[in-house]
Amino acid sequence: MVDTCDEITSLESRHRKEKKELQAQIQALKKTAKNDKTKKKELTAEIARLETEQEIRHKQELQDLEATPKGSAPDNLDDEIEKLDNEVPKLKISKAQKRRDKKQQQEKDREEQIKIQEKENVNGPRNVEVQAITEKLKKKNLKLFPIPSDGDCLYKAVAHQLDINRHQTHTVDELRKNVAMYIRSHKDDFIPFMSHPDTSEMLDDGQFEEYCDKITGTKVWGGQLEIRALSNSLKCPISVIQATGPDSIEQGMEFDGPPLIITYHRHMYSLGEHYNSTCAKVDGEEN
Repeated sequence: MVDTCDEITSLESRHRKEKKELQAQIQALKKTAKNDKTKKKELTAEIARLETEQEIRHKQELQDLEATPKGSAPDNLDDEIEKLDNEVPKLKISKAQKRRDKKQQQEKDREEQIKIQEKENVNGPRNVEVQAITEKLKKKNLKLFPIPSDGDCLYKAVAHQLDINRHQTHTVDELRKNVAMYIRSHKDDFIPFMSHPDTSEMLDDGQFEEYCDKITGTKVWGGQLEIRALSNSLKCPISVIQATGPDSIEQGMEFDGPPLIITYHRHMYSLGEHYNSTCAKVDGEEN
């Protein structure tokens, strides 16, 4: 009798522990369904099944211990659980929930890939280039001012410089129009440096006009020729800071006033070259 009492006490202790563990599991399940009415409804059936299953199992174990001689095992517990499974509806995940779960998993996987890529890129060409340009700007007490990569980066960088350094407001369309007009009016100065991308031959008259039309009618990227046209049409010097080679490429130094300082990046974006603007560093600022 003493042995049976000890076994009952031990069993009840284990039951209390299992109930606490189940409640902790239920709380965790509820958190996953927070603010999701559909999932919350589906979890209700699952929670009811878990609680009922545990209650029946505990009751059966206690009855078997009290009625069964020491050393024998209950033979109807599996039947009771199977009966319970047939009576209580199991959790069914809707197609919508499956899609949400899949989307959440994809987002987690994407975040992990970004973290891995960031680690790999620490010493990649993009970061190395930015660090080199940043060090050159520090000597001028300047820092990078990011410009969107949308084909207008050169013109937006110059517009930003004109705004902060000369208090002049110019739209991208205005700057593109000025560049096209200047190149057209100085065709003999520019066309020797223009070549067809496929044949590498100098542009004919029709191709030259098409080149100028693209400057004003599309978001075609601007290069060294456009920087020259910008400097001459605005009558102000432009300094282009780059990571390799000379610290900067100067254009229009014959004009008065401080230069507009922009940066040139070969590896900033996968689409190709890019320009950023610059601005003054605040005292005590690291970057």
